[in-house]
Amino acid sequence: MGGTMSIIVREMTMDDYDKVYALWIGIQGFGIRSIDDSRDGVERFLRRNPTTSVVAEQNGRIVGAILCGHDGRRGCFYHVCVAKDYRKHGVGHRMAQYCMKALLAEGINKVSLIAFKSNEVGNAFWQGVGWTKREDINYYDYTLNEKNVTDFVK
Repeated sequence: MGGTMSIIVREMTMDDYDKVYALWIGIQGFGIRSIDDSRDGVERFLRRNPTTSVVAEQNGRIVGAILCGHDGRRGCFYHVCVAKDYRKHGVGHRMAQYCMKALLAEGINKVSLIAFKSNEVGNAFWQGVGWTKREDINYYDYTLNEKNVTDFVK
């Protein structure tokens, strides 16, 4: 890996999709949804949230990404990831800071994310950069489209 200063953190566009998808499928345990994470699904998300998602790029290679959006009240991070050989160099922190500044610019004052309990690396990262692990709430979801299945990278 080259120096972290040569890594550019910038707004994600649809032109990045193929490289971001390649990053996702290269990360063991990463959950990819058949509809939401398809080209059409990501395009719909970026159309709704055009300035808040981010990629980290070095020499044309996407080494990190965060899908970030909001509903007008609270921001949310989805699919936060950094290539294994780029971890522990501040890439994730720089991307999170970029997204949080973009959310603040849109009047959003709080952001949340979901990390699988089994994601030890991710959970340690978020706690290490000052995020609060909530113990006082239960998280619920309801599947509206059974065709939108999650496949986990082996």
